[in-house]
Amino acid sequence: MADVVALGELLVDFVPTVTGQSLGETEAFKKAAGGAPANVAVGLARLGVSSAFMGMVGEDGFGHFLADTLRDAGVDVSPLLFTSQAPTALAFVSLRADGEREFLFYRNPSADMLMGPEYVDEASITAARAFHFGSISLIAEPARAGTLHAVDVARRAGKLVTYDPNLRLALWPDVDAARAGMRLGLEQAQIAKLSEEEVVFLTGQDDPVAGARSLWTERLAFMAVTCGNAGCYWLTPEAQGKVPGFRVEAVDATGAGDAFMAGIIAQLLAEQEIPRDPVRLDAICRFANAAGALTATGRGAIPSLPTRTAVEAFLKEHRP
Repeated sequence: MADVVALGELLVDFVPTVTGQSLGETEAFKKAAGGAPANVAVGLARLGVSSAFMGMVGEDGFGHFLADTLRDAGVDVSPLLFTSQAPTALAFVSLRADGEREFLFYRNPSADMLMGPEYVDEASITAARAFHFGSISLIAEPARAGTLHAVDVARRAGKLVTYDPNLRLALWPDVDAARAGMRLGLEQAQIAKLSEEEVVFLTGQDDPVAGARSLWTERLAFMAVTCGNAGCYWLTPEAQGKVPGFRVEAVDATGAGDAFMAGIIAQLLAEQEIPRDPVRLDAICRFANAAGALTATGRGAIPSLPTRTAVEAFLKEHRP
């Protein structure tokens, strides 16, 4: 069985073949598998950590393409279900010259939104070491109830629960619902990764550390706040630190945060417990920064997620 089970959305990203154009200007797109929890599952597999993906896709060509993509990447897809009740979710992505993105989603509803509690593979969760989820599956029922049920199964079984709020404001009914839903997920987690922008959105504070501290919950043991190529902050109940990032020629930032998340999970699982030593925590975050930076140099999320060998080689080339 897999060491990590990731649950949530699995969709097709249509990424433009030319950077720096709006969606209306783009004439050609490249099909790529996507969805933040699925990206994390593949990222973990590439880093040598066995992973499984739990979710739902349409009984259509896109759904089977996604299942095949994850399977080929080494992810256990036995908890992945197919439905004829809704199609597989699609997202069109426009890329600015700096690699940042604009999304247009087609999911009203999509198959992933139908993942209710009755479809949760509890055995896969209880057999794993960690359970990962994001906020997108908390937006609407029945996926919201399914996600919270899966989290409850993981917590009762004593598994490490990891979370990425992954703000996609256009998918939420309104701003208040987005904040409440993202905070709800945060309340369930022991490990969390947020971007600088997500901290500002949730707290209104420009200081990433102060904002992160204001979001702290009793269950949290470790939080990372990513700052793009500037690196990240890490926080534990007792301490905090800043780890510089890597400057690379960014082509597409899609999946970079998910690669970072996979790096954090992989390195923390290698420890007997979450380290208290700041030097060790710095090293874990530096590894995750490298995974994110490498992902940004390719086009599309899953195709660009790096192997452990690639990350370690990158780190050797960029010694501090």
